[in-house]
Formats: sequence, structure tokens, C-alpha cells
Amino acid sequence: MRFMIIVKSTPEFEAETTPQTPDEKLLAAMADFHEELTKAGVLLDASGLQPSRKGWRIHYNGQKRTVIDGPFAEAKELIAGFTTIQVRSREEAMEWSRRYPNPVGENASAVIEVRQLYELDDFSPSEQIERFREMNTPSQQ
Repeated sequence: MRFMIIVKSTPEFEAETTPQTPDEKLLAAMADFHEELTKAGVLLDASGLQPSRKGWRIHYNGQKRTVIDGPFAEAKELIAGFTTIQVRSREEAMEWSRRYPNPVGENASAVIEVRQLYELDDFSPSEQIERFREMNTPSQQ
């Protein structure tokens, strides 16, 4: 089972105009936590995202697509980063996520959200699902 630990953005992060070096204590806590995930063999990926002003959204209206450049207004609705893990159960994902360091510092208010990713086996078999399965299978060379 794969889960994504989603770090919600903050107004301060969204206002950032140049990359800031995170607090050393916070950086150490994040490095320690991700090192534990790696040693446990459950870490798949982890990264921070740049502020939304460097991004864009694609709005769909039927066949029409409109590009809207960032920044986007509601920082609390945006994502600042993520960690993806693969574990045996929802409970194990809950244990890991409860240990996730506060992403903005020990005494600050912050939110992380945890969501399970779909697996191909969650869908009824079909030709299109098999196409995705083939794309996700390492080539045998």
C-alpha cells in the first residue's frame, strides 16, 4: 500500500521570493525522519515544491484548456511538499505519519494530510489497466 504524506503550504512559504535555508533543527529532524523511512525500506520519494507563483493550473471546459499562472490565493489549500511511502497497512502508514516532524517548526501550527494512492489492482481488469501495468513494469533486458 502506498501513501502520500502531503505537507500543506503556509502564507509565509507562498510569499517566499528567494529560497530560504530551513532552520537547521528542522532540517535535521526531517533528515532523521526520512533516514528512518529509508532504513525501514518504506520511502519511495520525498520532495519540496516551489511556491505556487512559479506554477500554473490548467482549467478544462470541455475540449478547451486555459492556463492560469500562479500564485494561487489560498495557501492552506496548496501543497508545499510530499513524502511517499509503501507500507503493509493503513495502521503502519498512520504510525509513520504521526512521527512526521512538524514541517514548519516544533512550536508552530501546521497541517499534513495523508492519502492512500490507488493501485492498479484496485480497478476492475481492462485493456487500459493492463496498458498501465505494462508501463509500470521494469523492462526485461
